[in-house]
Amino acid sequence: MLITHDTRCALDTVVDLVNTSPEDDSAPDALPDVAALEEFVRTHEISDVGVLSEFDLSAVRKIRGRFAGIFAAPDPRAAAGMINELVAAAGTTPRLTDHDGYDWHVHYFAPGASVADHLAADCGMALAFFVVAGERERLRRCEAPDCRRAFVDLSRNRSRRYCDSRTCGNRLHVAAYRARRKEAAS
Repeated sequence: MLITHDTRCALDTVVDLVNTSPEDDSAPDALPDVAALEEFVRTHEISDVGVLSEFDLSAVRKIRGRFAGIFAAPDPRAAAGMINELVAAAGTTPRLTDHDGYDWHVHYFAPGASVADHLAADCGMALAFFVVAGERERLRRCEAPDCRRAFVDLSRNRSRRYCDSRTCGNRLHVAAYRARRKEAAS
């Protein structure tokens, strides 16, 4: 599956957005205030975003939950329905652009769109490409029991199981190794 630069950026953005959500009631929200949203926008180089407000923060948190639903969708049809609703509500307006040193690419958000509509349109379309390509199963959650972070499995054979093999994957492999050694010693 060919993934263009702008689609990859949108995928990274949607994964990072979903992962700002608290994993349970005791965890803090990684988008606690407008300053955190501004930093998120700056870090992900989201273009054409004006001054952000509490309204924007609330709207972004709302679509974050809708994106999380797409990662948890039981099948491609359910994911497609959620993506269609998200993208339609954002009022998509596809247009070609070349800005900030990037070659021609498509923006799906309407000029002057809110940051939430911008994310819903561009990130929703990036996820839509996976459904269209029959690759929805690549939109995953970490299989580590104490981690449910979202990620996109871009491995050649669709075998990635953990959000990060150096942390979650390594931790589980070490635990399994220690359990085997303990069992062998008994």
